[in-house]
Amino acid sequence: MGSTGTTLRALRGAQKSSKGVSLYSRYLNRPAGRLLAAGAWRAGLTPNHVTGISAGFTFASIAAVALVEPGWWLGVAVYAGLALGFAFDSADGQLARLTGRGGPDGEWLDHVVDCAKMILVHTAVLIAFHRFVELPSDTWLLLPIGFQFAAVLTFCAGLLREQLGKAAAGAASLAAGAPAPVSRVRAVALLPADYGVFCLVFLLLGAPRGLPRRIRGAGRGARPVPGGVPGQVVQGAESAPGGLTSTSSARRSWVLDVCTVYGK
Repeated sequence: MGSTGTTLRALRGAQKSSKGVSLYSRYLNRPAGRLLAAGAWRAGLTPNHVTGISAGFTFASIAAVALVEPGWWLGVAVYAGLALGFAFDSADGQLARLTGRGGPDGEWLDHVVDCAKMILVHTAVLIAFHRFVELPSDTWLLLPIGFQFAAVLTFCAGLLREQLGKAAAGAASLAAGAPAPVSRVRAVALLPADYGVFCLVFLLLGAPRGLPRRIRGAGRGARPVPGGVPGQVVQGAESAPGGLTSTSSARRSWVLDVCTVYGK
């Protein structure tokens, strides 16, 4: 095996085209994947091994969203796990192109993991909303379902376009000459749809206004403080007639913040 520097130089030549790639993937995820691919190559791992590592980080993080009560530590851990899983997802393809060990089986496994990730990440958000958050309306539960549909549709459409492009590349590649430069405007416009950027949303799992279900009952006895500022409450008493409890408004505000950012 050559040095790590030699491996990294070889991996730079094993990159896919930057066409249709956002700035995050081009300047953050792919370089991170290149480092991971170099480490995997020196450790003697195969592309399928790297795909398995990517799936481990990704699915463990997704399960935590659905099963663990929200908190700051969870948000950081989930984001780190999803981002690492995404970087390893880039590394497996780079390692396959470097070693020439890629094939239909490895490509199939990679696409199956990607498809499962697209479905489960939005399902986990739906479950977390249902388990840990008292929503203003059940209609908000349609938001993760809508984004799940959009993510799967985009994934399948991109995969189909890639396959159809390969079929038509034979005659066009020689006639086209050098590829056209990648539009920087398009690369920026693709950022909201980039999976790596989407993962940042999970840092909101620790938003301070989020109220876990198990402590909601403590706030139901809150009442406004006489003469106090709006929203100031004390615990242990029923709400005054016409008064607003702070727990419901804070919870509703947190949910709207999460849904707004999640929907961007």
